[in-house]
Amino acid sequence: MFGANTTHQHGGGCMGLWVCLSLARTKERRTDVALPPVPLSAKTRLAALDSLGGAFSSKLVYDFLLERRLTVSDCLERSLRKGGGEEQAAAATVCAQLCVQLGGGDEGEEGFKILRPVLSAIMIDGCASVAARQSCARALGMCCYVSAAEDGEDLVKSMSHLESVFTMSYPNREGTLPTPNAGTPGLHGAALHAWALLVTLCPASRLTVLLDLHLPKLQACLESSDVNYRIAVGETIALLVELGRDIDREFEFEDSDTLCESLKGLATDGNKHRAKNDRRKQRTIFREVLHYIENEDFSEEKIRFGVEGIYIDSWMRRRVYDAFKEVLESGVRHHLQFNPLLRDIFGLGPPLILDSSVKSSKISRFEKHLFNSAAFKARTKLRNKVRDKRADVM
Repeated sequence: MFGANTTHQHGGGCMGLWVCLSLARTKERRTDVALPPVPLSAKTRLAALDSLGGAFSSKLVYDFLLERRLTVSDCLERSLRKGGGEEQAAAATVCAQLCVQLGGGDEGEEGFKILRPVLSAIMIDGCASVAARQSCARALGMCCYVSAAEDGEDLVKSMSHLESVFTMSYPNREGTLPTPNAGTPGLHGAALHAWALLVTLCPASRLTVLLDLHLPKLQACLESSDVNYRIAVGETIALLVELGRDIDREFEFEDSDTLCESLKGLATDGNKHRAKNDRRKQRTIFREVLHYIENEDFSEEKIRFGVEGIYIDSWMRRRVYDAFKEVLESGVRHHLQFNPLLRDIFGLGPPLILDSSVKSSKISRFEKHLFNSAAFKARTKLRNKVRDKRADVM
């Protein structure tokens, strides 16, 4: 099915394992693969998915996938529908990576249309494994962000499904937080992060509704017993406040004094019954959240890759970068260098072709900062125009 040169160029054995995956999920004999349709074990299918995930993370294989995207989508859909929890979790991760590989064009949208219903179904299924549901939540957010930018209906449906998951952590009518089951804080955190990513695509009219609805409930969730979920809540609160201030410079959270008191407590938490690393991580994050809420002060971070770099200088920019990092892991820097989708999102322009003369004429750090910030703001304004066109749909 694949020529020797193509297989070597696009990741070697991983594509051979992709053939195994397709065979394992095909009931009838395939005429285009010279191998018998012997059912393969779940372990073999999982190895194939892990290999595909590694290739999608570390390489760009758009040309290879272009003619095979429907076959790959079909294999992933079958793994999601028929596989066990571990296989479903791995398949969902590969779904997100596939959308990143295909980009935000017609091909990516086509794949998302196929995969969105099954990702949503598993995520909201209380009988599915928590690991599979968590992976599906992350994949749903990423696939929707990349592939449904022009489709307000898909955006609304995806956000609604994500809300149905993380709002299970909201306080009841008496103001009491529910007691979480094992693994559910991780699921709620993944759904909340995916939802926060999609919030950045909403028009101003929709954002106003979401701020009023979710900010008070999220403030209550700062009392959660799980440190990672508390951190996810704190970061989402900061993002929502930032988006509110983008709409209205005079925006203020209704109960900001109580919120700041809660944030101060978390930023100085010294309870000995919590792990030392958890306390340190929590204090660091909540100091940043508190400084932003009180003073609009954001701790800027620079991400370097090759001879380039991007500045993470807002909560929205951090949420977008973290979402891609969760999906691509160590391969995120490679994609920042060469993937047109990520380079467009972060305002980097076409991939650089470097030689010795170019390396010797690098611009200054401050000039790069100004260029990246201006490009990101310009792109955000352009996307906002699209969001405004979708306002009636939302």
